[in-house]
Amino acid sequence: MALSIGFWAFKTLAAAHELDLFNHLAGRPGTTAGELAQALGLHPRPAEMLLTGCAALGLLEKADGRYRNTPLSEAYLVRGKPYYFGGFVQMADKRLYVGWDNLAEALRTNRPTTWDPAVQSSMFEGEDPMMLATFWEAMHSLSTMTARQLGEAVDLNHFRRLLDIGGGSGAYDIELCKQYGELRATVFDLPHVAAIAAGKIAEAGLTDRIETVGGSFFEQLPKDHDVHLLSMIMHDWDEAKNRALLRRSFEALPSGGAVVISELLANDEKTGPAPAALMSLNMLIETEGGRNYTPAEYSAWLEEAGFRHIETIWFDAPAANGAVIGRKP
Repeated sequence: MALSIGFWAFKTLAAAHELDLFNHLAGRPGTTAGELAQALGLHPRPAEMLLTGCAALGLLEKADGRYRNTPLSEAYLVRGKPYYFGGFVQMADKRLYVGWDNLAEALRTNRPTTWDPAVQSSMFEGEDPMMLATFWEAMHSLSTMTARQLGEAVDLNHFRRLLDIGGGSGAYDIELCKQYGELRATVFDLPHVAAIAAGKIAEAGLTDRIETVGGSFFEQLPKDHDVHLLSMIMHDWDEAKNRALLRRSFEALPSGGAVVISELLANDEKTGPAPAALMSLNMLIETEGGRNYTPAEYSAWLEEAGFRHIETIWFDAPAANGAVIGRKP
């Protein structure tokens, strides 16, 4: 039953976010169903049902007859907060929910359902600008929280220049540079994405330590960096592309350099864990050849590329449960 109605909870969250409920309640002492109905233009009956549902899910709490945000909602669902997660909620609702509705089709055809390969070259190109903006806002919120855990689990003290390959909005670089005062970083991504990262970096006041470079990591990688980060990148691509990317990383790194692959790792037995297994199915509806891989698979590819002293470090974060690290002799 819990599996069957899992979408009920998600759609309650998504509808509340779309109606701007959490922003409306931010910093307020609370609301009644009647007040909310008037403020958001709802009928009293559904307004009360929405408040009850959100309270049941731990998104709201009730005191003295009034509903208010819980600390969770106040921190993650109010626009403008440092770790605002609403971008991901919106992307899941407007993009992924539709794609997952056609999961059986993706399983039968081995083709993505959130975009048409006959029309665009990849999920990252040719999209509606509004949907792309939603996608990158979602990735920024997801990456920010994951980067904090990665920085605590993996010791980067011995490195000075990080190359974030496919670095998106720069969330990892911003968080890791905050944690490591001597670290400098480069976000390397497609030119239009690098421009998004430049804006986020400026907002964080880190333009003196983080730069952006536009380009394709399938063609070449910038040099003069002693650690490479591949976070939520390799699950987008098939084995051949990933092996070629790791060879390119090995060639660009100096002796003593390292590559860090941060992902939701499937276990070597391929029986879970659930977040990695379900993200892998998400890659079925989102990509042409991607899936979530195991530490054993990454380790074999790293060794083939020339890396040594390969290890897996486990941690717990929204977008990753571990990092596979290889070092160049």
